[in-house]
Order: sequence, then C-alpha cells, then structure tokens
Amino acid sequence: MASRPRSRRLRRTLLAVLVTASVAVPTAGAAHPAAVPAPAPAALRPLTPSSATAAGLDARYAANRDAIRAAERTAADHGYRKRATTLRAMADPTRHFLSFDGRDGGRGVEVLGDLARAERIAVLVPGSDTALGSERFRNGALALQRQLGERAAVLAWLGYRTPATASAAAVTPGRAEAAAPALRDLVGELKAAKPTARLTLLCHSYGSVVCAEAAPGLPVAGIVLYGSPGTGADSAADLQTPATVWAGRAARDWIAHVPHVRLPLLLGELGFGTDPIAPEFGARVFDAGDGGHSDYLVPGSVPLENLARIVDGQEPADA
Repeated sequence: MASRPRSRRLRRTLLAVLVTASVAVPTAGAAHPAAVPAPAPAALRPLTPSSATAAGLDARYAANRDAIRAAERTAADHGYRKRATTLRAMADPTRHFLSFDGRDGGRGVEVLGDLARAERIAVLVPGSDTALGSERFRNGALALQRQLGERAAVLAWLGYRTPATASAAAVTPGRAEAAAPALRDLVGELKAAKPTARLTLLCHSYGSVVCAEAAPGLPVAGIVLYGSPGTGADSAADLQTPATVWAGRAARDWIAHVPHVRLPLLLGELGFGTDPIAPEFGARVFDAGDGGHSDYLVPGSVPLENLARIVDGQEPADA
C-alpha cells in the first residue's frame, strides 16, 4: 500500500513540472546549440596573485578574446549565423572573459568590474535556459556590479550546460553534479589569487542545486539561494559549508508552485527537497520583493539591493 501514495506524489510532481514548463517556456531563452562546432581553446594557467594584476588580467582577457573570435569564424564557416553574431558581440574589446570554451553549447566566465582591484567578488550561478551570450544574464550581472560600485567585481559564470526548463534534467541533479567541480575550481582560483577579497555565490533557480553540490568546505563568505526549487539537501547544515546560507523568493515567482519533494528513481532522484525559505531548512531569509522568477537583478528592485548588501557583508533590508 505504501507504493500508492508515493506513486500519487510522483504523478503530482510530474504534473507540476509540466505546469511550470508551460509558464516558463514562452519566456525561456533559446535552446543550447550544442552541435555548433568550435575549436578547443588554448589551456590557461590557474589564476595567481601575480596573474590577477591589471596587466595579467588584460593578457588573459586578450587570449580569451582571440578564442572567441576563432569560435566565431568556425561557426560562420559552418553556417551558424546566429551563433557567429553572438560570438562577435562577446569579442567586443570592452568585454572581459576570464575563461571561454565554445564547445558543447559554450562555457564562459565574464568579468564585470575591475577584478584586479576588487575587494568583494560575487559569482553569479545561473539556472535553466541560460545560454552562451544571454543578454538577460549579462544585464543582471551588470546591474549588480553597478549596485555594488567600485572595488567590486561580478563574475557571470556559465560553467555548465544548463538544462532546459521543460526537461527531466531540470528536476534531477545530474547537470548540477557535473557542474560542481568547475565551480569549485573557479572559487579555489579566486581565493588563491585574491585571498583577502570577500567571495559570495549568488545562485538562481537550478543554479542553487549547482551551488549546493559545490558547497562543502568552499571558501566563500556567503551562499545565496534565490528563486530556488530546492537544493537536494534537507537543511542548510547539510550543505557542510562555513558560509552563511541565505534564501529568498519573490512573491510572484512561479517556482513556488514546484513541490518540494525528493523521490527516488531507478537511476537517481526526482526533485530537490526542502524549500530553502522554509524555517526547517535553516537559511537566513531575505526580502526578495514582489517580482517574478527573472526579476531578481532588475535595476532599482528590492532583491537587487538586498543581494548587493549581502555581497558587501551587510544586513539586507527587512531580513
């Protein structure tokens, strides 16, 4: 008899996923063009205090700009005009990439602000349907950096192939498990290169699952989960992190309707468990305003102000 309630819960969960997808898909970004060919980028040495200077970073940005231009030429040669246009914009000399790889849909870490002088560093970890060259992702990073001001840098980290919202990958932890080592490597490099800088992870939607997978022992001051479907952990303590764990959800965020369950499957699990803003999770909850799922980094918004305050090491307003 016990299997029947579980089966009913599973059906309800799957139905909720479909309902969520019906809301999200009309506003989602384009699917990842994983089939677009791109050359392998040259290997870059890990960041160190000497290579994280203005001159060292300029050289790294230039190398990645060359890699982006090579990927643009390859995309154009194979008839992928849309990807070539995206890459051409990314290769603009005013933009700075700490890393880039055009293969398998594309990976990249864009730096907004002066990383060489930064005393506070925020790493944005995106969720579903975030593609290489996403204007929404970059605009959010830019808005946060402007809110933070001088001596702060924001890294827009697209270090994994994000799942499509309307897919099984979006409700299972596989993509997050694959992404976590790259996120851990980036944080490790930043900590080694900028040991006195305050590091914070800002984890949106499925990105909160990625952050949870990377969290144990990670040398960051804060991990912020917002618009989160859950993390795969029952509590903040289960993340095994010395960082302060924050959580927030906007009043009109559709993700509130996704059931916070975790059900076993033959090859893994479905769902991500406890709601991060629930008291039993144990995170510090902050006011995330009354916007929707994609409104957390809108200029002038309540969540943008509070996210910036957390990155600065201050108390968020009305927390």
